Amino acid sequence: MEKMYFPMFVDISDKKILVVGGGKIAARRVQTILHFAGDITVVSPEICREMQSLLAVAKGVRILEREWSSEDLEHVQIVLAATDKKEINIQIVRLCRERQILVNTADDKSMCDFYFPSIIRKEDIVIGIGSSGNSPAKVKKTRLMLEEALK
Repeated sequence: MEKMYFPMFVDISDKKILVVGGGKIAARRVQTILHFAGDITVVSPEICREMQSLLAVAKGVRILEREWSSEDLEHVQIVLAATDKKEINIQIVRLCRERQILVNTADDKSMCDFYFPSIIRKEDIVIGIGSSGNSPAKVKKTRLMLEEALK
């Protein structure tokens, strides 16, 4: 039986979140959690244009333009590994597991403790749609149908 992920709504407003990586995928991750989290640190030697634009308007997001180090994991509860270097993402996952920190890596769903759902926000309603990483196209189609129904 394939592993299924439990959909759970969690208050992350006071959680310290570390994002390692400054590219487009990292920017999408930050954009997704920005509405729910207030303490996000992005560590990357290079920051893409999308991330720079996002950080210009985001409150509660810090950027550290440098290589990541294991000390960045101190006092962190959630980590998003979104570098373009598989060996670094693997190292981050390993260190997070040793410290019992929830981790998501952008390049290998089998190493993720959680997935990013497709999210719909309309007033006080938040809908998360997921497929345990198995059917992104079905998730997108479902999100578009729900968005249309909520208009």
